[in-house]
Amino acid sequence: MKILVINCGSSSLKFQLIDSETEAVIAKGICERIGMDGSKLIYIPEKGAKQENESPMEDHKKAVSLVIEALTDKENGVLVSLSEIDAVGHRLVHGGEKFAGSTLINEEVIAAITECNDLAPLHNPANLIGIRACQDLMPGVPQAGVFDTAFHQTMPEKAYLYGIPYEYYEKYRIRRYGFHGTSHSYVSKRAAEMLGKPYENAKIIVCHLGNGASVSAVKNGKCVDTSMGLTPLEGLMMGTRSGDIDPAIIEFLAHKEDKSIDEIMSILNKKSGMYGLSGYLSSDSRDLHAACDQGKPEGIRTVKTYCYRVAKYIGAYTAAMNGVDAICFTAGIGENSAETRAEVCEYMGYLGIAIDGAQNAKRGEDVVISTPDSRVKVMVIPTNEELMIARETAALIE
Repeated sequence: MKILVINCGSSSLKFQLIDSETEAVIAKGICERIGMDGSKLIYIPEKGAKQENESPMEDHKKAVSLVIEALTDKENGVLVSLSEIDAVGHRLVHGGEKFAGSTLINEEVIAAITECNDLAPLHNPANLIGIRACQDLMPGVPQAGVFDTAFHQTMPEKAYLYGIPYEYYEKYRIRRYGFHGTSHSYVSKRAAEMLGKPYENAKIIVCHLGNGASVSAVKNGKCVDTSMGLTPLEGLMMGTRSGDIDPAIIEFLAHKEDKSIDEIMSILNKKSGMYGLSGYLSSDSRDLHAACDQGKPEGIRTVKTYCYRVAKYIGAYTAAMNGVDAICFTAGIGENSAETRAEVCEYMGYLGIAIDGAQNAKRGEDVVISTPDSRVKVMVIPTNEELMIARETAALIE
């Protein structure tokens, strides 16, 4: 079965064509700057050279049509015709409490997703545009939705409720939802395989560290807690997001800086995190580690704060699960920054963890980076959200 995986952002569209039987990536790419000048399609077939073509894309429907043209192109395509696509799997950011798992998409499902738009105003509308575009261009092809929030719907009430009047949960469903669920699901399952333990009998902490970052606690095959909340703003300090702060800071800054709530929220989402704490030096951990090497205080304070926050969440989730079998690093920083992993794990001596420097230097592969005598395994597992979406889609179709 050939499954087209679509991940729509507000001005981008990532895609992969995956053979669900072999799990091979037949082709992949991205449409950039949709609705803007300089829009471009990057297309990489499995057995061909990378291609970059600038082409006007006024909307996501045009982007999907260009993806289809590339996949079926007589010279560089990987499909003879569109009919070879058996299903489309869509990454959907927020399903609220309505979706505890992946689902086939129909009009009722689209209406339910639309009701969640105010919980993810930057992501859900773009995801829905991608669905409509595929429906128009591939009528009759099954469409499946895989939700970032679904994996975390197993959290118990004590983990997802906030200490605010309960009526706000009853009226507006204000609670912890969590994100990056597809990544947390894939990595935790792979970690259990590497441990040689049944997924239903393992305690795993997943650190998804990228520009957006979150930590999850997975106990006996179920997520029992995660760091992001109602929105992706809560939790770890991230590239440009503040993560956890005292809520009173919002009112304090609004008065001191004469700014509206919307303006303060924009600062917390777009000008904070590593970017803000470093004095706007960079939101990229590579730049910040380089600044550390040069002895720059803005780099040092930012990296140390970031790693400390990650270590605190690991400690909290070890307590929440009454132990841990494996700690996993994934996503851009988690997979590629040996320095970040080493500094975070310096706090883990109480767990009997020691890091093997040679193993920690490896990149691009599943690897155990803790020493053989470590009581808790520490792993690097490159995430594969697209493969998880393809697996979920195939399961729904079959």
